[in-house]
Amino acid sequence: MSSTQHSPVNAAPVGVALVGCGYWGPNLIRNFTASRTTRLVGVCDRDQGRLDAVAGLNPAARQFTDFKELLKDPEVEAVAIATPPKTHAPFAAAALRAGKHVLVEKPLCVSSPEGEQLLALAADGNLTLMVDHTYLYSPAVRRIKKLIDSGELGRLHFFDSVRINLGLFQNDVNVLWDLACHDIAIVSHLVDRTPIAVNAHGISHTFSGMEDVAYLTLDYGDNITATFHVNWLSPVKIRQLIVGGHQKSVVFNDLDPNEPIKVYDRGINVSDEPESRHGLLVGYRMGDVWSPHLPREEPLRNMVEHFARCIRTGERPLTDGLSGLNVVRILEAAHRSIRAEGRRIPLNQPVSAAA
Repeated sequence: MSSTQHSPVNAAPVGVALVGCGYWGPNLIRNFTASRTTRLVGVCDRDQGRLDAVAGLNPAARQFTDFKELLKDPEVEAVAIATPPKTHAPFAAAALRAGKHVLVEKPLCVSSPEGEQLLALAADGNLTLMVDHTYLYSPAVRRIKKLIDSGELGRLHFFDSVRINLGLFQNDVNVLWDLACHDIAIVSHLVDRTPIAVNAHGISHTFSGMEDVAYLTLDYGDNITATFHVNWLSPVKIRQLIVGGHQKSVVFNDLDPNEPIKVYDRGINVSDEPESRHGLLVGYRMGDVWSPHLPREEPLRNMVEHFARCIRTGERPLTDGLSGLNVVRILEAAHRSIRAEGRRIPLNQPVSAAA
């Protein structure tokens, strides 16, 4: 087994190099530097100015403007990729072929064939491939998952997500690929399944043709539906997810630092008594509202340490390559639905961007 492959007996910090020092890169640099489970050995960006800008975050990390040179460094066991989405697959594939473990900023890639190739390369090399769906490592999402799995919410009815702001326009992906992939990953994790069909609507208000306002509906079967509203044009910033169950519901407000989760014992009671069919079938329940205590943890730090643990032990990542590929397939289907004016797109078969 090579030094970059799984080695459960090796507890040394994982040597990591970061590719891409733009918007998200400094956050990864900070967490790879602060964690005792990782050692940032290199940073790479073709723009020397960006390298100079992040040099103070970890002066010991070697600088590279050539990705191929970085891959030759024997101290680099793993590569974290925080570059534009269309470059994710080429960088990740090259790193996997070089025997490096890979962490990719969301989305994993921009087509399902690319994702399938990355999964195959990781499997062939016995390497960890993980996607930075950071929210799944947050105390809030972990607590919501526990509430669902314990049965406290009862049967799931719906998910309603809003993620809007006056956003940073992307030139290679639309608002769904930029914002909705967060909430698709969250909901698919919470419900622990992939959807069976997709409907989407979107519109562009710029010459780029990239949708900047979009609405997405996912059908998870068993009367469970999820709706997503994403928007780069909103004058206000909202990050809210409502999880509705037949017993209780949860509201997750990511912008509330003190009480991000509230549990509502409110809903309806539907009578199944035959004699009630001629009267009022639905009653309303107005119970308590409470906010569970959550530990103060940075999700990105949790993600970084999970990545390192998976490399050292061979544990399957919570946000592994397959989960990232499933998000890509949903986004591809959403693209097809938008082009077909909202037509329902089944997801019982993998969907390619060219289909």
